[in-house]
This record gives sequence, C-alpha cells and structure tokens, in this order.
Amino acid sequence: MTSTPDRPAELLEPAPPALLPPWHTPEREALQEQARRFAYDEVLPVANELDPQKGLLPESLLARMAELGWFGITVPAEHGGLGLGVFEYCMVSEELARAWMSSASILARSQGLGTAVADPARRGELLRRSAKGEWIGAIALSEPDAGSDLAGVSTRAVLDGDEWVVTGHKRWCGNAEAADFIQVLVRERDPEPGESRSKGLVNLLLEKDRGSFPVGLTGTPIDKIGYHGFLTWDLVFDGVRIPRENVVDEAAASDEQGEAAARAGFAAAQAFLNTARVHTAARAVGLARAALEDSVVYLQEREQFGHPIGDFQALRFAVAEMAAQVEQARTFYRQVAHLIDLGVRCEREASMVKLEATEMAVRVTNQAMQLHGGNGYTTERQVERHWRDARLTTIFEGTSEIQKRIISDRMLPRSPLT
Repeated sequence: MTSTPDRPAELLEPAPPALLPPWHTPEREALQEQARRFAYDEVLPVANELDPQKGLLPESLLARMAELGWFGITVPAEHGGLGLGVFEYCMVSEELARAWMSSASILARSQGLGTAVADPARRGELLRRSAKGEWIGAIALSEPDAGSDLAGVSTRAVLDGDEWVVTGHKRWCGNAEAADFIQVLVRERDPEPGESRSKGLVNLLLEKDRGSFPVGLTGTPIDKIGYHGFLTWDLVFDGVRIPRENVVDEAAASDEQGEAAARAGFAAAQAFLNTARVHTAARAVGLARAALEDSVVYLQEREQFGHPIGDFQALRFAVAEMAAQVEQARTFYRQVAHLIDLGVRCEREASMVKLEATEMAVRVTNQAMQLHGGNGYTTERQVERHWRDARLTTIFEGTSEIQKRIISDRMLPRSPLT
C-alpha cells in the first residue's frame, strides 16, 4: 500500500479563533495533535503492513498507547487515568481510526470497562489496571438469535453454591482470546408474566488469561472481510464457572440496593451502547477523513489529458461534498459527546449521530474509491481498507435500521395495536 504524505499541513493548521467551537480548549487541541502525530507516524505504517495480512495489533503498539495513557482516558485521575471525558475519548479515537480502525476500537475494551464491581477496593484495583492497559477486555452481548434484540439473550447462568455456571452461545465477541476478561450478558431467570423481556438479565465478569480460554469456553474466529487488527469470535459456553460476586454493572457499583441493584444487566448494557455509538460515530469520521485526505493527494498525483485530474470540476465538487459531510458529522458527534459528559440523557441523539456518521462514512469512502478509479479497487492503495472498515460501522453497535427505530420510538408513540 502507498503511504499518505506526512500530515498534510492544511489539515493540521488550527482554526482561526472566531471559528473555534465552544467546547474547544488548548488542552484538547494539544491532545488531538498528539493523537494525530501518533496515528500518522506509528499506527499508519503498521496498518499498511499488517492489514493486508489480516494481522493483529502488535503488543509494541498497545504498549505505546498504554504509555500515552489512552487506555484510561475516562478513568478518574485518582485511579491513574487521565480523568477526561467521552469527548476526549472520541476525539483520540477519530485520529486513530484515520490510520487503522482497530487501533481506535481497542480503546473501547478499556476505559474502566469490567470494573463496576460491588467491592470498592477491588473496583479501585481494576480501574488502576485498566488505566495502565493491563485490564483490556471483551464484551459478549450478541448471540446467534439475539443481536439487535438484546432482550432475547438466552445464554443461561445458574447459581451453584458460590459460583455461576454459564451455558450458551455468544457471537461477534471482538478480542475475546486476547482479553484479560470477558463481560458476558446472561439470563439468570425468565421474566414473570407482565414483566419486561429484559428482566432477569445480568452482566457477569469472566476473568481469564490473555491468549487462552478458560475451562468450558471454546471459541472459533469469524473470518471477516475487513476490521482486521484483532480477531472476532464465536463463543460456546459449556459450564463455565464464574465467582458469585462477579456481577458487574453500574448499579452494582454505585447503588446500595443490594441484589435488586445488581440485576440491572439490560440497563447497563444500554448505557454502555450509548457511549459506544458515539464512539462508533467518531471512528466513522476518522475513516471518512482518511478517504478524503487520500483522495486529495491522489487527485493531485494522477494525470489524464495533460492535467492532474484534480483540475476537473466534477472531481473537485465531489471533494467539496465529501469534506462538508465529514465536517458535519464531526461537529455532531462532538456535540453529543459533550452532552454525555454533562450527564444529559441522549439515547436519541446517540442513535442519530451513529446513524448519520456511519452512513456518511460509507458514502464518502465509496466516493473516494470512485475518485481513485481502477487504482481504488486494488490493495495498492489505502482507500480500499477505509471502504471495507466503513461498511461495518453501519452494522455494529446496532444497525442503521435499529438506530432509526430507536429515534422514531422516542419521537412518535406507537399505537396500542402495534
């Protein structure tokens, strides 16, 4: 693959003060510049080498990200994290996704994930490990028959003395084998008549060694057309044992209501998905920006009829439309991230930005492929990678159709007959 020229100057120049958004700070600008330099200098060469081989994120790259503190962007400073918010987490992720989406995605497997346990001392220890990049996990939510419909989860957990015994089938679990833990959404009981279908769901924390699966758990890698960098797994639980106290969700960590609080598995999964959807929007913006930047370079390199093809108005207008769409999506995801950091409930807005940014990324990367002509349909150029990875963003963390359902359900009441 050809490399993008070092950090195009026009894309790094700070905006004039009059154009700075209200959430701009010098600290955020410095963090963005640090992430951008790292993405260009250290991530992009690795991506260009390993992605064609379906290679994995190297330990050396993970170590560098840990050194920079990015596994603990949202972890409180008293636990060794950067003590920042969803805004900074998404901003760094956009920069990383511009180089290789998986390098942004691995951040979602930290940030205090898998630390919301009831014991404060243990929670503090896990947060410190998370901030250091020593507690990187995986999330097992989806199943063959329960993806967008998480209330349909059927993987069963039964108490046997001081342990949960877990049996069932999970799918689309990224990073499962390489993780230090897997957070598993399971059903401990069936809902009573009249109860919501989500009743009886609970999140359990399965601790494990990196590079292997515990007794009773087997996994098969899913062969994907893109999103390389780490493996995505199909998992079968056959009597996996998890300590009784390893119930994990925000309610268990912050509430004093005992067993009732510790059973808020579905609500915790939904809260996780709100941030995950904004994070996906940021990754989509990074991918679209990559395609745009690569196209700007290519249109100046490629000559036809005695001119760089960037001289032709039709192609120039295509670039203008791509740039406008990228900028619009970036502003939207930063607004929603800002609202989340303020504590505003934004399920609808999180779905809106996930829908808009990911569909935009598909359009922009597809247009970039067209601008590259035949060269875009080869592995010699990075644009095919951006296109493959962008296509996935409209599917994971809830498909575009699911986002439309969430948005419309919060705007338009359903008739009793439906």
